[in-house]
Amino acid sequence: MAKGHKQLFVDTFEREHAITLRLLRAFPDAQSGFKPHATGRTAVDVAWALVLGQERLMVKALTGGFDWSKPPTPPPPPPPTMSALVERLEAAHAQALEAVRAADEKALTDETVSFFVAPRTLGDVPKIEFLWFLLRDYVHHRGQLSIYARMVGAPVPSIYGPSGDEPWF
Repeated sequence: MAKGHKQLFVDTFEREHAITLRLLRAFPDAQSGFKPHATGRTAVDVAWALVLGQERLMVKALTGGFDWSKPPTPPPPPPPTMSALVERLEAAHAQALEAVRAADEKALTDETVSFFVAPRTLGDVPKIEFLWFLLRDYVHHRGQLSIYARMVGAPVPSIYGPSGDEPWF
Protein backbone atom coordinates (compact mmCIF):
# COMPACT_ATOMS: atom_id res chain seq x y z
CA MET A 1 0.00 0.00 0.00
CA ALA A 2 1.34 3.41 -0.98
CA LYS A 3 2.10 5.92 1.75
CA GLY A 4 0.40 9.29 1.80
CA HIS A 5 2.28 12.57 1.65
CA LYS A 6 2.17 13.00 5.40
CA GLN A 7 3.45 9.52 6.28
CA LEU A 8 6.24 9.76 3.71
CA PHE A 9 7.32 13.06 5.25
CA VAL A 10 7.08 11.74 8.83
CA ASP A 11 9.17 8.67 8.00
CA THR A 12 11.87 10.76 6.31
CA PHE A 13 11.81 13.40 9.06
CA GLU A 14 12.31 10.74 11.73
CA ARG A 15 15.16 9.08 9.84
CA GLU A 16 16.97 12.38 9.22
CA HIS A 17 16.49 13.45 12.83
CA ALA A 18 18.05 10.23 14.16
CA ILE A 19 21.13 10.80 11.96
CA THR A 20 21.37 14.40 13.12
CA LEU A 21 21.25 13.40 16.79
CA ARG A 22 24.13 10.99 16.27
CA LEU A 23 26.22 13.75 14.75
CA LEU A 24 25.40 16.35 17.40
CA ARG A 25 25.97 13.94 20.29
CA ALA A 26 29.44 13.21 18.91
CA PHE A 27 30.31 16.92 18.84
CA PRO A 28 32.47 17.90 21.85
CA ASP A 29 30.88 20.52 24.11
CA ALA A 30 34.26 22.22 24.44
CA GLN A 31 34.15 22.91 20.68
CA SER A 32 30.58 24.35 20.60
CA GLY A 33 32.00 27.80 19.86
CA PHE A 34 34.15 26.59 16.96
CA LYS A 35 33.83 28.46 13.69
CA PRO A 36 35.98 27.66 10.67
CA HIS A 37 36.29 31.24 9.49
CA ALA A 38 36.10 34.69 11.09
CA THR A 39 32.90 35.47 9.17
CA GLY A 40 31.32 32.06 9.78
CA ARG A 41 28.88 31.04 12.45
CA THR A 42 29.81 28.94 15.46
CA ALA A 43 28.89 25.26 15.53
CA VAL A 44 26.19 25.87 18.12
CA ASP A 45 24.78 28.75 16.03
CA VAL A 46 24.55 26.51 12.95
CA ALA A 47 22.91 23.77 15.02
CA TRP A 48 20.49 26.32 16.51
CA ALA A 49 18.98 26.70 13.02
CA LEU A 50 17.82 23.07 13.33
CA VAL A 51 15.87 23.91 16.47
CA LEU A 52 14.43 27.17 15.17
CA GLY A 53 13.33 25.58 11.90
CA GLN A 54 11.13 23.21 13.84
CA GLU A 55 10.01 25.45 16.73
CA ARG A 56 9.48 28.70 14.87
CA LEU A 57 8.77 27.65 11.29
CA MET A 58 7.39 24.14 11.00
CA VAL A 59 5.04 24.34 13.97
CA LYS A 60 3.93 27.86 13.08
CA ALA A 61 3.19 26.89 9.46
CA LEU A 62 1.02 23.99 10.61
CA THR A 63 -0.78 25.70 13.47
CA GLY A 64 -1.61 29.19 12.29
CA GLY A 65 0.72 30.51 9.64
CA PHE A 66 2.81 33.65 9.64
CA ASP A 67 1.68 37.22 10.20
CA TRP A 68 3.94 39.28 7.96
CA SER A 69 2.15 42.54 8.84
CA LYS A 70 4.51 42.88 11.83
CA PRO A 71 8.21 42.26 12.13
CA PRO A 72 9.15 38.76 13.32
CA THR A 73 10.19 38.33 16.92
CA PRO A 74 13.96 37.89 17.13
CA PRO A 75 14.94 34.33 18.01
CA PRO A 76 16.31 33.56 21.45
CA PRO A 77 20.05 32.92 21.67
CA PRO A 78 21.24 29.32 21.43
CA PRO A 79 22.26 27.33 24.48
CA PRO A 80 25.99 27.54 25.25
CA THR A 81 26.84 23.91 24.47
CA MET A 82 25.97 21.32 21.88
CA SER A 83 24.67 18.90 24.53
CA ALA A 84 22.26 21.53 25.87
CA LEU A 85 21.20 22.26 22.30
CA VAL A 86 20.50 18.56 21.68
CA GLU A 87 17.97 18.64 24.52
CA ARG A 88 16.20 21.60 22.88
CA LEU A 89 16.33 19.89 19.49
CA GLU A 90 14.69 16.76 20.86
CA ALA A 91 11.89 18.86 22.40
CA ALA A 92 11.47 20.90 19.19
CA HIS A 93 11.37 17.74 17.10
CA ALA A 94 8.70 16.18 19.30
CA GLN A 95 6.62 19.35 19.03
CA ALA A 96 7.03 19.53 15.24
CA LEU A 97 6.28 15.85 14.80
CA GLU A 98 3.11 16.22 16.84
CA ALA A 99 2.01 19.15 14.64
CA VAL A 100 2.69 17.18 11.44
CA ARG A 101 0.83 14.12 12.70
CA ALA A 102 -2.13 16.28 13.73
CA ALA A 103 -2.31 17.96 10.31
CA ASP A 104 -5.03 16.89 7.94
CA GLU A 105 -3.57 15.00 4.97
CA LYS A 106 -5.67 16.91 2.43
CA ALA A 107 -4.86 20.27 4.05
CA LEU A 108 -1.15 19.57 3.62
CA THR A 109 -1.53 19.50 -0.15
CA ASP A 110 -4.44 21.93 -0.59
CA GLU A 111 -3.57 24.70 1.88
CA THR A 112 -0.70 27.13 1.53
CA VAL A 113 1.63 29.08 3.77
CA SER A 114 2.69 32.62 2.93
CA PHE A 115 6.48 32.55 3.02
CA PHE A 116 9.50 33.97 1.24
CA VAL A 117 10.08 32.50 -2.21
CA ALA A 118 12.82 34.96 -3.19
CA PRO A 119 14.55 37.91 -1.50
CA ARG A 120 11.87 40.20 -0.06
CA THR A 121 9.19 38.30 -2.02
CA LEU A 122 6.32 36.48 -0.34
CA GLY A 123 4.49 33.69 -2.11
CA ASP A 124 1.98 31.00 -1.31
CA VAL A 125 3.65 27.64 -0.80
CA PRO A 126 1.66 24.40 -0.31
CA LYS A 127 2.16 23.26 3.27
CA ILE A 128 3.66 19.92 2.31
CA GLU A 129 6.20 21.66 0.04
CA PHE A 130 7.07 24.01 2.89
CA LEU A 131 7.70 21.04 5.19
CA TRP A 132 10.02 19.48 2.62
CA PHE A 133 11.79 22.83 2.16
CA LEU A 134 12.44 22.96 5.92
CA LEU A 135 13.66 19.38 5.97
CA ARG A 136 16.09 20.08 3.13
CA ASP A 137 17.33 23.12 5.06
CA TYR A 138 17.76 20.87 8.13
CA VAL A 139 19.86 18.43 6.08
CA HIS A 140 21.89 21.33 4.66
CA HIS A 141 22.80 22.60 8.13
CA ARG A 142 23.61 19.07 9.27
CA GLY A 143 26.03 18.85 6.34
CA GLN A 144 27.72 22.03 7.53
CA LEU A 145 28.01 20.53 11.01
CA SER A 146 29.54 17.32 9.67
CA ILE A 147 32.37 19.43 8.23
CA TYR A 148 32.74 21.30 11.53
CA ALA A 149 32.87 17.95 13.35
CA ARG A 150 35.65 16.71 11.10
CA MET A 151 37.57 19.95 11.64
CA VAL A 152 37.45 19.66 15.46
CA GLY A 153 38.41 15.98 15.41
CA ALA A 154 34.99 14.63 16.38
CA PRO A 155 33.88 11.36 14.78
CA VAL A 156 31.55 11.79 11.82
CA PRO A 157 28.88 9.10 11.72
CA SER A 158 27.58 7.44 8.61
CA ILE A 159 25.02 9.80 7.11
CA TYR A 160 24.02 8.47 3.67
CA GLY A 161 26.83 6.00 3.37
CA PRO A 162 30.06 5.10 5.13
CA SER A 163 32.25 7.75 6.71
CA GLY A 164 35.92 7.63 7.61
CA ASP A 165 34.85 7.01 11.21
CA GLU A 166 32.04 4.58 10.47
CA PRO A 167 32.91 2.32 7.53
CA TRP A 168 30.31 -0.16 6.38
CA PHE A 169 32.74 -3.02 5.78
